[in-house]
Amino acid sequence: MSGLGDDERRALADAGQAHLADRVDAASGEDRATLLRDIRGLDLPLVADLVRRFVLAREETPHGGEIQPPEAIALPGSPEERDAEAAAAARGEEFLRAGRLALVLLAGGQGSRLGFDGPKGRYPYGPVTGLTLFAQHAHRVQALRRRYGAALPLYVLTSPANDDDTRRAFAEAGHFGLDPDSVRFVVQGTLPAVDMTTGRILLDDVGRLALSPDGHGGLLMALRRSGALERMRADGNTTFFTFQVDNPIIRVANPAFIGHHLEADADMSNLAVRKHDPAERVGVIARVDGRTAVVEYSDLSDELAALRAGDGRLALWAGNIATHLVEVAFADRLTEGGLHLPFHRAVKRVPHVDAAGRRVEPDEPNAVKFETFIFDALGQARHSVTVEVPREVDFSPIKNADGSDSPETARRDLNRLYASWLEAAGVAVARDADGEPLHDLEIDPRLALDADELAARLPPGTTITGPTALGPGD
Repeated sequence: MSGLGDDERRALADAGQAHLADRVDAASGEDRATLLRDIRGLDLPLVADLVRRFVLAREETPHGGEIQPPEAIALPGSPEERDAEAAAAARGEEFLRAGRLALVLLAGGQGSRLGFDGPKGRYPYGPVTGLTLFAQHAHRVQALRRRYGAALPLYVLTSPANDDDTRRAFAEAGHFGLDPDSVRFVVQGTLPAVDMTTGRILLDDVGRLALSPDGHGGLLMALRRSGALERMRADGNTTFFTFQVDNPIIRVANPAFIGHHLEADADMSNLAVRKHDPAERVGVIARVDGRTAVVEYSDLSDELAALRAGDGRLALWAGNIATHLVEVAFADRLTEGGLHLPFHRAVKRVPHVDAAGRRVEPDEPNAVKFETFIFDALGQARHSVTVEVPREVDFSPIKNADGSDSPETARRDLNRLYASWLEAAGVAVARDADGEPLHDLEIDPRLALDADELAARLPPGTTITGPTALGPGD
C-alpha cells in the first residue's frame, strides 16, 4: 500500500510532526491505511500554531480582568416579575408554534465515567423502566412537537468515537417514535493530543492517532461543515436550542427562556442555576471587563468564589449548565472562514503507544489537549441574556458513577420532581421519614411535560402503591 508523498512528508516536518512519517513507514496493512486517514484529516497549520502557543510557549488563554456578578433575570418573586415571566413564555410559545426553533442535543460523550460501555446517551438511567437518556430526550421532543404543532428538527451532535453506535441506537429503537428525516446527526471535529513537553502528536495505537473532540465550541464548526446551518435556514429555523444528553430533566425549548432571548434581541443566551456552595465544580456566568462570560471554576480564586452579596448569598451565583439559545446568523458569522473562538489548553493523562509500539499507561498527566468552548462566543454577541431557572426542575446531570451528579442523585431529583407533579394533581405520594418519595417514579414526557399537563391527562383514581412508571398509554 502506498504511503505518504513527498509534499505530505514536508508538511509534517514543517509542522514539527516528522515522527508521524516514520510511524506510517513502520505500519502495514489496515494499520497503515487508518493512520494515513487520520494524518490526512489533520489541519497541520492549526496544530503547529496550537503547539507553538500552548506547549512550547505555555501560553494561557486570557480570562479577562475584573470579574463581577452577572446581569441576569432571576427567578420571579414579585407579581410584576411573574407577569413578565408569563409574557415572555407567551412570546416563546408563539415562536415555537411558528416553527422557527431547531434543537441541538450534545451527545458526543462516552459512558466510561459511569462504568458504561457506549455512548452516554444509551445509559439506562430510568429507575423503573431502565429508560435511556436518548429515549427520554426523544420522547420530550415528540411531546413538544405535539404541543406546538411544529417540526422542531433535532440535530444530534456525536463524536467520531460514538457516531456509529449513536446512529445505531436511534435506528434500532425506530428513532424513539420520531420521524427519521427529522433527526439529523452531526459529527464533532477532533484535534490530536500532543506530548506536553515536545508537542509531538501521540498515537492511540500503531494505526491510530490519539484524537479527541475539539470541545463544545466545535459544535458551531460542525454545524457549518455538515450543512446543518444551511439546512436550518432552509427550514425557516432562525434559532437553535442546545442541551446536554446527560441532563435528563432539562426543560427543552423552555418558552420563557425563548421569550427573554427574543426580547433582548440576543445573539446568544444562557440558562443558569444558583450554585449550591462556593466549591461546586461548575463554571459561573459573570461579567468580565464589562462583558458576559463564563469563568471556569478552576479559574476562580477561593476568595472570589466565596464572595457574598449584600443579601448574604453568593455574589457569583450563576452556575453554567451549558444550555443555550443561539441565533443561526450569529453561528454563521462566528464560523465564516474558520472558527473564531479561542482555544484552551487542557493537561491530561493520555494512554498511547511509543515508537516501538509498546503501550504506555501514564500515572501522571503527560499530554495537552486543545478545545474550544461554546460559551466563549458570548464575548462576541451583540446582546445576550442570562436566565435563572430552578435547579430542581432543570438540572440534575449524570456525570459520575457515584457521589454528586450521579445516577443516584438524578434518581432522587426525578422522584422529587415527579412526586410534586402527582401531588399537585391530587395523587397521594408516600414519603419516608426524611420526606423523600418512598417509591421510584417515572413520568413519560409523552404523557405530560409539566404538572399542569399531568393533572389534565392523568386518569381519575390513579394511585401510587409501589415503583411506578406512567406513560402515554396509562
